[in-house]
Amino acid sequence: MKYKINPKYKNLEEDLLNIKEHFASSDESIHVARNILKIAPIKEFETVIKAFKVPHFINRIAYAYFRGSKAKKSYDNALKLISRGVNTPEPIGYLENYKMTLFDTSYYLSIYEHYDFTMRQVVDREVDDYKEIIKQFTAFTCSLHEKGVWHVDYSPGNTLIRKLEDRYEFYIVDVNRMQFRDIDGYEGITNFNKLSLHVDDFDMVVEDYSKHFNLDISKAKEIAVEAVQKELDRLKMKERIKGR
Repeated sequence: MKYKINPKYKNLEEDLLNIKEHFASSDESIHVARNILKIAPIKEFETVIKAFKVPHFINRIAYAYFRGSKAKKSYDNALKLISRGVNTPEPIGYLENYKMTLFDTSYYLSIYEHYDFTMRQVVDREVDDYKEIIKQFTAFTCSLHEKGVWHVDYSPGNTLIRKLEDRYEFYIVDVNRMQFRDIDGYEGITNFNKLSLHVDDFDMVVEDYSKHFNLDISKAKEIAVEAVQKELDRLKMKERIKGR
């Protein structure tokens, strides 16, 4: 077993070590797919436990000896995001289990962040004021890129939104796949390729992003459209491989 606890939550160290029991006892799932997320009360805190699927054999070797696991990356990246002034649920710790020297199960523990809806509901136009939210989301993305933050899986379900009195607050989640580096404006526009925006909303995002970074709007739109098409082609190929 390997683990790391955020010093701020040192009093939860024993709970982190018993994370499997906390996970099993919770019946409040918020995401069930390859990985499972559950809300669990631990002491005075409302937390989220993310249980990662046991990886395939090659990655069981890789995570054991050569590179960080998804749980570890989630913890490390969350701390980096917070240090750069980016909203993400506060990390408590992570735990990795090993069997016969090979990587096995892993868990990531964070504070549960209450939110009103996700970006998915916004792009599907299921919430009021969706145009304004998209504009503020674009400004939020600009600030991410200015801070050198690139979310590899910038899909609509990975942005939580809280409605405040006079604005919207954005939190990014599923942060195990992050890059921290300089981002060119024309590259940055491709980060919207997984949002599945309506055409007019897409045009608005491209225009606002381009104005912020002083890009040529026609060139930016061409690059953005090409990035969306590549993502659609990737998804189609994935479905073919699965035989659907």
